[in-house]
Amino acid sequence: MQVGLSAFLVSVLGACASGSSGPKPADLGANPALLGVKTVWTSQIGKVDFPLSVHTTAATITVAGSAGVVTSMDSRTGAVLWRNNVGAPIAAGVGSDGRFSAVVTRGNELVTMEGERELWRSRLSSQVFTAPLVAGERVFVLGADREVSAFDARTGKKLWANQRPGEALVLRQSGVLLAVNNVLVVGLSGRLVGLNSLSGNVLWDAPLATPRGTNDIERLVDLVAGVGRESSVVCARAFQAAVGCVNAERGNILWKHPASGSVGLHADDKQVYGVEEDGKLMAWRLVDGVEAWSSDRLRYRQLTGPLVLGRSVVVGDSSGMLHFMSRTDGSPLTRLNTDTSGAASTPVVAGTTLVAVTRDGGVFGFQPD
Repeated sequence: MQVGLSAFLVSVLGACASGSSGPKPADLGANPALLGVKTVWTSQIGKVDFPLSVHTTAATITVAGSAGVVTSMDSRTGAVLWRNNVGAPIAAGVGSDGRFSAVVTRGNELVTMEGERELWRSRLSSQVFTAPLVAGERVFVLGADREVSAFDARTGKKLWANQRPGEALVLRQSGVLLAVNNVLVVGLSGRLVGLNSLSGNVLWDAPLATPRGTNDIERLVDLVAGVGRESSVVCARAFQAAVGCVNAERGNILWKHPASGSVGLHADDKQVYGVEEDGKLMAWRLVDGVEAWSSDRLRYRQLTGPLVLGRSVVVGDSSGMLHFMSRTDGSPLTRLNTDTSGAASTPVVAGTTLVAVTRDGGVFGFQPD
């Protein structure tokens, strides 16, 4: 089965599973309003129908709409710093280090920019659903064919590639690709793999989930973005199979447990946070994976991955609301509205600004009141 068709089928199956005929969302009750947070700016980037990753620095955010426009904004005011139209619909992005930015088009072209100026573009061998990683003046790409590639950020020269056979199906959503010191940590099927960022050689291989079942759909195991990271510990979710943590320096698995969810994790120095498929918000102890607490307050609301922020865990939902839940026990602290099109990505933080992006392309900046 071809990669493109496989990814399409998996995305259709996912859409069917989360459709409007499912269970009724839990009643939210009155907004407790225990935190003072206000909207300080809004902007518009056009519809978002791909797995968007929002890049942030202390003062900027970089986002993209499906039509092909990449935009950098001042996180404090929402003012546009620069825009660049890559001339084609976007399939994955945005990756950035604050200087170089990169996206992949639906025509399988990797496009790299310095500010608003396009530097180069390169044709890739397969579709890409994971935002490129820009680090150390290199651009790293994870393809749907399980090939990991590295390019020189300035020139576009291909530096190395590492490919391993994968399962017949892949998820049409962002996977795991991050740098931990000099180790490139990649999700390949149900495994976290550490690669030498300079050569692409495999340093370690840690299985979080193993393919099972009698057909391709039952055997699907993919790691999904985002990850919880605390120092050299990286925690990730295998799609509807497991959550676990790995020491990225040595490659040993610290713990893993069965779990059924489809969005990524976040972590602080004590706990790892995640959302199960039914919307249950979970916290596991970072050190050993023992469940710390769970909350049913947001069940069946089709949640994003979580963001740890202050004393809150923040998640968006399919109706466009942002929910601030206590890191201590998952109880609600406050909630805010964006628009009704639903969250397009996990909320992010840039400096003191919380940023949320919706499927209709609304970008919302929130700050403490």
